[in-house]
Amino acid sequence: MDKKRKTVVITGASRGIGHHTALKFLKKGWQIITCSRDEVPKECKRDPNWTTHIPTDLGDRDSVRNFIAEANAILDGGPLHGLVNNAGLSPKTPFKERLGCLNGDIDAWREVFDINVFAALKLSRGFAAALHKGSGAIVNVTSIAGHSIHPFAGSAYSVSKAALSGLTRELANEFAALGVRVNAVAPGEIETSMIQPEYEALIPRIPLERMGTPEDVANVIYFLCSDEASYVTGDEIWITGGQHMF
Repeated sequence: MDKKRKTVVITGASRGIGHHTALKFLKKGWQIITCSRDEVPKECKRDPNWTTHIPTDLGDRDSVRNFIAEANAILDGGPLHGLVNNAGLSPKTPFKERLGCLNGDIDAWREVFDINVFAALKLSRGFAAALHKGSGAIVNVTSIAGHSIHPFAGSAYSVSKAALSGLTRELANEFAALGVRVNAVAPGEIETSMIQPEYEALIPRIPLERMGTPEDVANVIYFLCSDEASYVTGDEIWITGGQHMF
């Protein structure tokens, strides 16, 4: 690791918002340590700024513990300047329905919370010392679905994202003593693999009359980790094209 350059840890970085967030930080010259269940795309490995990718199952406590240990070993006692808790899970029941309050296995709810909430807490704790050294920032990726009923997001996913919003507030309060800022971004309809054709029906509800792009989200995440946001903490920024206003 080059201790003269800033370093960020990004979860769920193999695709979608996480992948584009990794590319954003790479373009800005940051070193990145990423994880996902999948291997990193080959084109990313060709980037001269690429640092490390560690395949990890954030729903498995041993895998999470291993990721924290490996990443801290890579840091070698040096600072960490950013942690982006992006990885998320929105599973369906065997009948292809989103997990609701009346359907689906309760154990499936636990899996959603393990990845969408508890992983963020574990990683924030696990990198607290390194973030303190770097006067770093944590950014949690929540969702518009965590604040109101969404026609296509299941209850398990929505409730977990609401919990992540609450966790962001509490982390911001406690991590302030370490000189670490904690914020969240709440995306709306973003063009990723999670988007299904029926989402097109939501575009008339969006004042900007389009879906967002992963780059739209990555730009705000980068801002919140940068020195330009040095007095911003405990906030949650909507990235919805105005959809959240209704």
